[in-house]
Amino acid sequence: MGTERKPEFFGGKDLHIGIIGCGYVGLPLALRFCEMGQRVTGFDTDKAKVDKLNAGKTYILHISEATIAKFVGEKRFGATTDFSRLKEMDAVLICVPTPLDERREPDLSYVEETARAIAPNLQRNQLIVLESTTYPGTTEELVLPILEEGGLKCPIARVGTKENVSTDFYLAFSPEREDPGNKQFGLAQIPKVVGGINPPSRRAAELLYGQIVARVIPVSSTREAEMSKLLENIFRSVNIALVNELKLLSQRMGMDIWEVIDASATKPFGFMPFQPGPGIGGHCIPLDPYYLSWKAREYDFEARFIALAGEINTSMPYHVINAVADALNQRRKPLKGSKILLLGVSYKKDVDDLRESPSLKLMQLLNERGAIVHYNDPYFPQLHKMRHYDYSHLKSVELTPANLAAYDCVLLATDHSSYDMQNIVDAAHLVVDTRNATRRITRNREKIVLC
Repeated sequence: MGTERKPEFFGGKDLHIGIIGCGYVGLPLALRFCEMGQRVTGFDTDKAKVDKLNAGKTYILHISEATIAKFVGEKRFGATTDFSRLKEMDAVLICVPTPLDERREPDLSYVEETARAIAPNLQRNQLIVLESTTYPGTTEELVLPILEEGGLKCPIARVGTKENVSTDFYLAFSPEREDPGNKQFGLAQIPKVVGGINPPSRRAAELLYGQIVARVIPVSSTREAEMSKLLENIFRSVNIALVNELKLLSQRMGMDIWEVIDASATKPFGFMPFQPGPGIGGHCIPLDPYYLSWKAREYDFEARFIALAGEINTSMPYHVINAVADALNQRRKPLKGSKILLLGVSYKKDVDDLRESPSLKLMQLLNERGAIVHYNDPYFPQLHKMRHYDYSHLKSVELTPANLAAYDCVLLATDHSSYDMQNIVDAAHLVVDTRNATRRITRNREKIVLC
């Protein structure tokens, strides 16, 4: 990599691309580059994941083992825990988690550790792209100084200010837009936003991603690209909070919020339907807004919409538990000591993804109030230890009529398509439905409590 490479190099074939983080974002990205004829090496600290990938196996439901095995067999894809091999790559894409800490402040330890793993292996003319969602300024303020510690430089210059920038390596930000389980919009169909530290960096990233997506959206700098991802998810967070609050009001006023939403959604312009639920989950919406509100305080600015939306959304699991307690009380049963079967632990229907699932909070709150809690989820035969929860002693309960009848309450948290709601209602004593999944049930409706 000693000879100078222009950005146009990254629009060519026979590239060797390294992807750090082989999870829900990194693995689909790796396979998409393989589909387009590039060689990819996945980097991960989890040896079990690396061994599975090299054996052609998957650990993500919607990713085919046949696809992985095909590219492994063609020597187009492989995985490793050896980060010294980063020096062999033409481009390195960072797809690591960006969680919140206990104080709901950004935890960029994974990004920082990854940058420090790249730095001693950084080569002249390499392209480095951060995909992990974060606050505006992360690429410039955190990643860039670490990468420059070895002496190679990537000068900051917005597009339109210094078009003729000389740079030793290329650095860009391009936010991931992965939506696990979405069959309508896959990686290839979703436009890719790209911002560079300088114009050559942006051009290099544009050309690289232009090989795998239908459209690339270039923006002026990494900050605009970082902000664009936050705006997308803050928009969703605020609107979900709005319908969650209206759900609480509608229940108090004796109205059906889901019927109201369906009626409003018939307007062909100016309205977008959002659905209420027991809380918010996934890798974006519960976390990303806090990245911006935290950064905003650096500028003496309080992001009040973000704070209010977060307050409403995080309160929803508490509302659900109170609804369960009230429903049991109507049947002369206390919540303490009652047996509760929670249906669905993934954060949304028909995916094997537990990240930030409100179901985990529901289980915690039920346990704290003395309930005996079990669960069913077709995508999780057994739970494992997670960042904030440990339910590894629990296994999914089979949904037989006898098992359903053994519980004082069935709490529907995630409305998987495989659930036969009529059979569940018939067998259960009480069903608390947080998703309106029982809307078409006609028999035994007196057992149902919408929440």
